[in-house]
Amino acid sequence: MKIPQKISAKLQHRTQNNSLRLLSISQNHVDFSSNDYLGFAVSETIFQKVHQYLVETNLQLNGATGSRLLTGNHELYEEVEMQLSNFHNGEAGLLFNSGYDANIGFFSSVPQRGDVILFDEYIHASIRDGIGMSHAKSYKFKHNDLIDLEKKIEKAQQTLTENDVIYVVTESVFSMDGDSPDLHAIVKLCHNKQVYLVVDEAHAIGVFGKKGQGLLQELALEKKVFARIYTFGKALGCHGSVIIGSKELKNYLVNFSRSFIYTTALSPHAVATIKIAYDELIQTKAVAKLHQNIQAFQQATKELKFIEGNAAIHCCVIAGNQKVKHIAKTLQSKGFDVKAILSPTVPKGAERLRFCLHAYNTKDEIQNVVNLLKESFINYEE
Repeated sequence: MKIPQKISAKLQHRTQNNSLRLLSISQNHVDFSSNDYLGFAVSETIFQKVHQYLVETNLQLNGATGSRLLTGNHELYEEVEMQLSNFHNGEAGLLFNSGYDANIGFFSSVPQRGDVILFDEYIHASIRDGIGMSHAKSYKFKHNDLIDLEKKIEKAQQTLTENDVIYVVTESVFSMDGDSPDLHAIVKLCHNKQVYLVVDEAHAIGVFGKKGQGLLQELALEKKVFARIYTFGKALGCHGSVIIGSKELKNYLVNFSRSFIYTTALSPHAVATIKIAYDELIQTKAVAKLHQNIQAFQQATKELKFIEGNAAIHCCVIAGNQKVKHIAKTLQSKGFDVKAILSPTVPKGAERLRFCLHAYNTKDEIQNVVNLLKESFINYEE
């Protein structure tokens, strides 16, 4: 059966403006694109320890068998939630099946009708989707612009009635730019204005902090944030996510977060992998190695047009889908896995090459890919 004409037309439009997304099988290239910042996803040590743990605890199950509220709440889940809340210096934690599920579950249920959500204009799509499901009003503020945020807060406060509140939402590291807000300043602003701050730490965990706890803990700000979201599909190399907050917040989410209530729980194997990955994070030397590579990359690219940031994500803005795709293919043809980020994923004119750095990248690989990038600019202009 043919698909409806309206759907076909949207695909044709993507093809015509050179922005059609296609699935591809990963090649055996030098990795400058995955989110596996510490190499945990390919760690044989973690793999073997997870298997051993499941055997020793007699959790040889292929699935959770149901939602957490029905048959799926094995002791392991609560043990790991306690482990994560302790690690992240929080009161309580609640596991979700993915970062997307966590953001959908939180923002669709916590902000109430009459409340206001103020979100950074570059916030992740999963947060936008969750906000879209909320009954609260929502407005964006300019990226990392505290002056604009303060104006939006003051304007919103004029419309609030009794018991209405404001939620401010940002990321500690933005996934498409690799930059960070001034977290000290935004925490102070939210405290002074008596609004609730929510921070997604997806791309900060495993990268910042002495033991990879994230940027908020590196800055000793974690206790001043209402809710924090950590996902495990990046530096932790596995799957799932956790929301860290108060015990009361956890209890609320268990009762009202639909993406938690109405889904089969993560498999015991997935939860055990989270546990072992966090155990490894405490003792690994990979975080320090990652920072050495970040510094080497920044030094090598200081003459190029990269967005400023100290995380593992570094983006070189190359306007135009055709140009950025051409340069990406050039790098890929030489054995370097570097991805082009196209509009409409990012605004038109802000297309970019997105480099993800890892603890396992070598200094030679970093220098060679940067040299090739410089040559590609010259050759394209010619």
